[in-house]
Amino acid sequence: MPKTNIVKQIYLIVIFASINMFYKPDCIHYRGDIPCLPHKERNLHCNSCDMYQKVSHKILIIKLGAMGDVIRTTPLVLRYKKLYPNCKITWLTLTPDILPKNDIHEILSFKLESILYIQETAWDIAINLDKEKEAGALLKRVEAKEKYGYILKDGVITPYNELAYHKFETGMFDDVSKANTLSYPEEIFDICGLTYEGEKNLLENHEDKGYTWNFDKTKKIIGLNTGCGDRWTTRLWSSEKWVGLIKLLQTQNFEVLLLGGKQEDERNIELQKLTGATYLGYFSLQQFINLVYQCDLVVTQVTMAMHITLGLDKKIVLMNNIFNPYEFNVKAENGMIVAPEKACKCFYKGSCIDGVSCMENLSSEKVFEAVLNVISK
Repeated sequence: MPKTNIVKQIYLIVIFASINMFYKPDCIHYRGDIPCLPHKERNLHCNSCDMYQKVSHKILIIKLGAMGDVIRTTPLVLRYKKLYPNCKITWLTLTPDILPKNDIHEILSFKLESILYIQETAWDIAINLDKEKEAGALLKRVEAKEKYGYILKDGVITPYNELAYHKFETGMFDDVSKANTLSYPEEIFDICGLTYEGEKNLLENHEDKGYTWNFDKTKKIIGLNTGCGDRWTTRLWSSEKWVGLIKLLQTQNFEVLLLGGKQEDERNIELQKLTGATYLGYFSLQQFINLVYQCDLVVTQVTMAMHITLGLDKKIVLMNNIFNPYEFNVKAENGMIVAPEKACKCFYKGSCIDGVSCMENLSSEKVFEAVLNVISK
């Protein structure tokens, strides 16, 4: 090799070693593509930074959807931060806006660039809690010291190990699901070889966004989420029942606030006309979350509003008829589940096999009593 090339190589090695002394890619704040937060906030450089924090564990969570399930998976973040205070948590999802940016180091959308990054990174722990084939395929390809959840094998989703069998079977067989006595967080902690210890959901309340709301805040605010979506319409409560509940709540001088999305707009306008309850319209996700945050208690069916209410740790009266009540992590100290008097035959069914939903057997009076019980705690 010519002498000039040897000198050039030595020069490049020295330069690279010198540069490497001035940045620390194993730091939890390190970005590489842009300046890190300590530098932006305090003009710190790596060789003199008092905020250097070496990453102890790189943890990948794959939980793509649904949005409500993403919210109620967030207790895992608290547990892993407790187990490994210097860990770096990366979350891959279809709904990045729902996750709290101050609690999770990296929040990635499910797209090609994210997948390439994940596949080219060595992880200490990788978890997939989705049964979608693309999520299982990704976990199979990921390099990780520990893997949990579901992978794609021979073209179908299968549990990665025995820890995932229970949750897998409750999703496969209705009789097993009905017999289940574990809540959702207990199940996902089990999948990861952990024991759930009551960790909270993580959800930003968006109080810093400057939203203003036009209702009487001197009263207790009872939010009524009047819809249930299109998938399982057997959950739907009739307008007549909502009117009855609203009038009962108004006798107690509560501020009754109607909640919902675009799908519930027509119904909520009609309920407002019939009862004088407050209805402000439908909003973006962040605004809706903040609106729910204003409530002292929310009455809802098993919908996105339920997940948001629980995520914000607000009091709740949950109307349930077609799902296993053990699944929902409703604590006695701030919530109650109410069900129709008539036993429901339509477990996880979208339409009623009897033609008339059992929800018609859930009275306004029963829900009202539940509100009084919970709001007094």
